Amino acid sequence: MSDFDAYLAGDRTDHVALYLADSYVSDVDTLADRADAERAGDGVVLVVDGEAGRSVFEKLTGMQAMEFGSTAMQTPGDVDADLVGGDCPNAADSPGEDHDVQFAFSFAEEQNEEVGGLYAEGDVVHAYVYCSCGTAYSDKWVAGERQ
Repeated sequence: MSDFDAYLAGDRTDHVALYLADSYVSDVDTLADRADAERAGDGVVLVVDGEAGRSVFEKLTGMQAMEFGSTAMQTPGDVDADLVGGDCPNAADSPGEDHDVQFAFSFAEEQNEEVGGLYAEGDVVHAYVYCSCGTAYSDKWVAGERQ
């Protein structure tokens, strides 16, 4: 099982996952050569320890991870489990425009029955996406329940 598969299954709640499209990062091949990276879609996914992951995210995107997450949480959308694709909530308003995932930042929280809802069902994956149209949106799901 790859690090990314383990992450999506909820086995790496102390890590973050970053997807970066080759249309967003200039040298995706160099990133793909990292030990903590794997090719996904038209880009690369990195699975990195939580603290280091936030730093890597900032270096590669120029944005603060938590600030980006807060912005994306204001706009619910649908993110594919592999973080490579999604349904931008603004796609219907701009049908002639591309709506491709440029990058995604994701983390997982361990199951917490006291909180209830999704959190009572299992580990919850949070995903924050930046679309090529400029929209930031978010989604969350129980780890291992999406294909």
